[in-house]
Amino acid sequence: MLNSLLKIALFLTIVPAFTGTCFSQEDSYASVAEIIPQPIGGMNAIYKHINYPKAAKIAGVSGKVYILAYINENGNVDDTKIVKSLGYGCDEEVINAVKSWKFTPGENNGIRIKTKLILAFTFKE
Repeated sequence: MLNSLLKIALFLTIVPAFTGTCFSQEDSYASVAEIIPQPIGGMNAIYKHINYPKAAKIAGVSGKVYILAYINENGNVDDTKIVKSLGYGCDEEVINAVKSWKFTPGENNGIRIKTKLILAFTFKE
């Protein structure tokens, strides 16, 4: 039983390394921070800048888009990567909104750091 759990934990630890990204500086962004970045104005402020794509409405698509945002020490989004896609234009809406947004920077020991942050956006009619 314990051996099986260790194999599962190891698998979950290794999988993100194989997901690939076009962002060459990914390793310089912390996955954990004492103070995590927050969108200026909150998540609802970002939601106001996302339109439900017409193609998604017509197709009756609903669900969540998960996006990985690379936030630098100034709170700007350097790059993004879709972790879970919904398609029908939903991914693009989320990418455009997150890339254009400003965040409070992540911090460790009072020092601003580059941070990776996963955000979820729900699309439903």
